[in-house]
Amino acid sequence: MTENLLGETHRPGRIEVVCGSMFSGKTEELIRRMKRAKFAKQKVEIFKPSIDTRYSDEEVVSHDQNSIRSTPIESSGSLLLLASDIDVVGIDEAQFFDNGLVEVCNELANRGIRVIVAGLDMDFKGVPFGPIPALCAIADEVTKVHAICVKCGALAYVSHRLVNNERRVLLGEKDEYEPLCRECYQKALKGED
Repeated sequence: MTENLLGETHRPGRIEVVCGSMFSGKTEELIRRMKRAKFAKQKVEIFKPSIDTRYSDEEVVSHDQNSIRSTPIESSGSLLLLASDIDVVGIDEAQFFDNGLVEVCNELANRGIRVIVAGLDMDFKGVPFGPIPALCAIADEVTKVHAICVKCGALAYVSHRLVNNERRVLLGEKDEYEPLCRECYQKALKGED
């Protein structure tokens, strides 16, 4: 037990990525890790892209309505300015940030900061999304979480878009997206669902 407590109170700089489809618990896991760090008396700050106003302008909120105060920012470069004197930096919806996020996370980790990043690994077409794939490559730890396919109950593979819109970034919830396994996703693409 002592080893776990020491691990939470003193961790060298590192990058942790929590990725998966929508409704898989990414934000829930980010909030859980941030709250543990706060409980361990670490200075924490969580950031989110300013375009994400689905539940709140100022908070990171999970689909289960758990929340934590956050700082909305426009670009990854702002993190370097705002993360001074912080032990743990959380970043939600990282797929919406520019590719400079990879270099920023590396810089923060090299400064001895624990960086926890949550985001979609693929877009609605099953294509790797934003800086998440590169962050997975440089991360010290990657946790892939899975939603449950709403059609068959298997582990979900992708966030299937329900509305007819080809824009890559389309903020939405259960009315716009559903988690599907690979097989059900292929059926949906063929119009067999």
